[in-house]
Amino acid sequence: MSNTIYIGYYFKVEPLQPGVEILIAELGYAGFESFVETQEGVTAYIQKEEWHGDILNDIRILNAEEFKISYSFEDIVQTNWNAEWEKNFQPIIVDDLCAVRAPFHDRLNTKYDIIIEPKMSFGTGHHETTHMMIQHILQNDFQDKSVLDMGCGTGVLAILAEKKGATQLDAIDIDNWCYVNSIENVERNNCSKISVIEGDATLLKGKKYDIIIANINRNILLHDLRTYSESLNQNGMLFLSGFYNNDIPIIEAECNKYMLKLSEKIEKNNWVALKFLN
Repeated sequence: MSNTIYIGYYFKVEPLQPGVEILIAELGYAGFESFVETQEGVTAYIQKEEWHGDILNDIRILNAEEFKISYSFEDIVQTNWNAEWEKNFQPIIVDDLCAVRAPFHDRLNTKYDIIIEPKMSFGTGHHETTHMMIQHILQNDFQDKSVLDMGCGTGVLAILAEKKGATQLDAIDIDNWCYVNSIENVERNNCSKISVIEGDATLLKGKKYDIIIANINRNILLHDLRTYSESLNQNGMLFLSGFYNNDIPIIEAECNKYMLKLSEKIEKNNWVALKFLN
């Protein structure tokens, strides 16, 4: 990877929060692989071979009236990513029950302790969507359940689901970085019931789960909801996140087509995580 050419984008964001968090999430869905928060905003990196001139077209926050965002970009050679995120990565605690930390952090006094080395994958628990999905997992029964973590990122949600008692889990991501990183994190947390798979929702044909977790962007969710419904066992639970509060009507309408009914909602900084039952 030492000769990989990246493009670095240098964003200035006003106000910083929640602007930076929203921007990082949207850039992650667009294909950016690594982020370093700065005093003025955030620096984001994407492989040059994955870049195209319209890469920012779907970044909605850039056109949001409540934020002022400017940026510049340039070609760079990949640097020491681990050193960069180690300087900025801090452990989090969710609901006083679950800690998500890096290998170099001391263990915290929580019931569930998850060690994540994110590298270039999305899902450290810091972003609202991951944080809220962790809350959903903490608040619901996973004992002896079969679970799908779709768009698994770092694998953090599947790891927590196993720690909560799930007995058979698939963690799927289309991105090779996420696939490799999830395997590493599953091993790092001594999980033995998670199968990490590289691919998309086409892999779900013929598979059934008691619980499906999908923290992906809105358009992919809308495209794949029928597949999720077909893969969900009777009396199953579907947890969705990766979208805003004002996206709920379109998500709920699509779920209702497949007899999935909204049961629980968590909201944080205009992001939401929803629970549906069939």
